[in-house]
Amino acid sequence: MTSQAWLLLATGVLLVLVAWTGWTLTRLRRLAARVDRAWAALDMQLQRRAGLAGELARNHPAALGEALAARLAAGAAEARAARTDGDRELAENALGHDLRELPDELPGVPPALRTDLDGTQTRVALARRFYNDAVRDTRELRGGRFARWAGLHRSRRLPRYFDIDDRVGSVSKDADPAGRPAG
Repeated sequence: MTSQAWLLLATGVLLVLVAWTGWTLTRLRRLAARVDRAWAALDMQLQRRAGLAGELARNHPAALGEALAARLAAGAAEARAARTDGDRELAENALGHDLRELPDELPGVPPALRTDLDGTQTRVALARRFYNDAVRDTRELRGGRFARWAGLHRSRRLPRYFDIDDRVGSVSKDADPAGRPAG
């Protein structure tokens, strides 16, 4: 092979590497935006769930019983105040557990509030799955041999999974899993 052929081959390989790097960086940027959007949606649903739980505990302690109402109010406040990832997961797990312990019948509680709480529980589960899917895709791409070797997105923090027990427990028997009234 002549030196000109080697130069042409090296230029071709270099162009492929530059194109691959550009494509990978674009995917990483899109995945980072997807993680951010999914986190915003998950955070919104978690805040909504904590707000509804706090409203239920504040406005209807007789229907819940004083002990459960106090635990639910404290759990909602703790879930809203938690800022670090581990603390947030613990607080959200505790709140979810308290919400699953709600009795089937809540006399005096408006059906709209119960239905809204059921729907929010379902949306939390879905938002968490979307977020964790985005995290998985990001970790998979950043864990690839080429991305690690090239140090792509090394300056960005690797996203963490948000692991909570989000089993959907029904607050009322009058709602379907999507939170719509039955009938």
